Amino acid sequence: MGKQFFGTDGIRGRTNQGAMTAATAMKVGQAAGSRFLRGDHRHRVVIGKDTRLSGYMLENAMVAGFTSVGMDVVLLGPMPTPAVALLTRELRADVGVMISASHNPYQDNGIKLFGPDGYKLSDEDELAIEAMLGQDLALADAEDIGRARRIDDARGRYIHAVKRSLPEDIRLDGLKIAIDCANGAAYQVAPSAFWELGAEIVAVGVNPNGKNINARCGSTHPALLQETVVSSGADIGIALDGDADRLIVVDEKGQTVDGDQIMALIGSQWAEQGRLTGGGVVATVMSNLGLERFLQGRGLDLVRTKVGDRHVLEKMRSADYNVGGEQSGHMILLDHATTGDGTVAALQVLAALVKSGKRASELLHLFDPVPQLLRNVRFSGGKPLEVDRVKAAIADAEASLAGKGRLVIRPSGTEPVIRVMAEGDDAGEVEAAVASICSAVEEATV
Repeated sequence: MGKQFFGTDGIRGRTNQGAMTAATAMKVGQAAGSRFLRGDHRHRVVIGKDTRLSGYMLENAMVAGFTSVGMDVVLLGPMPTPAVALLTRELRADVGVMISASHNPYQDNGIKLFGPDGYKLSDEDELAIEAMLGQDLALADAEDIGRARRIDDARGRYIHAVKRSLPEDIRLDGLKIAIDCANGAAYQVAPSAFWELGAEIVAVGVNPNGKNINARCGSTHPALLQETVVSSGADIGIALDGDADRLIVVDEKGQTVDGDQIMALIGSQWAEQGRLTGGGVVATVMSNLGLERFLQGRGLDLVRTKVGDRHVLEKMRSADYNVGGEQSGHMILLDHATTGDGTVAALQVLAALVKSGKRASELLHLFDPVPQLLRNVRFSGGKPLEVDRVKAAIADAEASLAGKGRLVIRPSGTEPVIRVMAEGDDAGEVEAAVASICSAVEEATV
């Protein structure tokens, strides 16, 4: 049986609709708590959140759920997703929760669950929790109900861990860094970490009000950071998303640097330093062909997975790779974190900048991307990819790109959107292929 609540990155949806209600959140807390009640020790769950208005509601609902089945709760407040993963391990918790819809607008929210090892839950665990959502679960006896408490040093613990990802001799003195925290979970910790390492900070997107998370800022809207870098004369810009598990970089000229270029930099540098494991980098089918050619030119492999950082992580763990990510900016560096961490990845880029003595524009554009076009087509229902006219358009596009490029078409795992991507050496053929498929999908959903 497939999962109905959990998508590619936990449970996500519009707040107070469908699955994303306080009632469901409480039930998820009860189910996840019951799933991880193992042994006779006092059980503990760590809960973090981003800055969305609905975070208060969902946080309280989940506290009620977990405590009702006998779990103690440790509340972190607004913290990045990777901080929740880290503190789940450090606090010897049985489960971790991040309440966030990542890069989505504030009206959405989501629930991500981590196991005691700090890794996102397996399909087996998610299916088991889903099955429990429809059951009457055993509640704790009155004397065994859990307690909840907030810890005040969560930010400091995470900042310390982030700084440990750099060698002690690396300092950021003399660097002027513009950082856009998307009015999200890293609005305090990321600027603080860079400042503590010696950098001069120009911070934007650090005034959350519950409704401005990801609003014309952050890694999905880099224009604000581009303008800030150029106007302030910064050496480099770092843009995080709402829960700070991904990043986009901007060089001193205001040009964006995506996850493919960041993976090329970290992968090749770690290989030179003898730190890279697995003989290459793990990325998704969306990564540019230019990245693959760049790595091949250095004797490294690009291993592709389905879209979603969990698929990247699964491949990394099963085949002993320590660098992986997505073009969108998820960077997974298993030497330092168990999930994507935009701040840790940014520090690897900054370390390379310090060591090289180069300007960001010289260091970060390592290959020329093959012409690639991605368009999203929103649909209201049904399965447009199963419609005959859509299938025919896809077949024609595949034939036109055969031997000269790639075509990737998939439904989003987090919203009702069909993503259509094509790439190849001929930009005109790429654009024509995407346009024909998008048109067919639009006609099929009318």
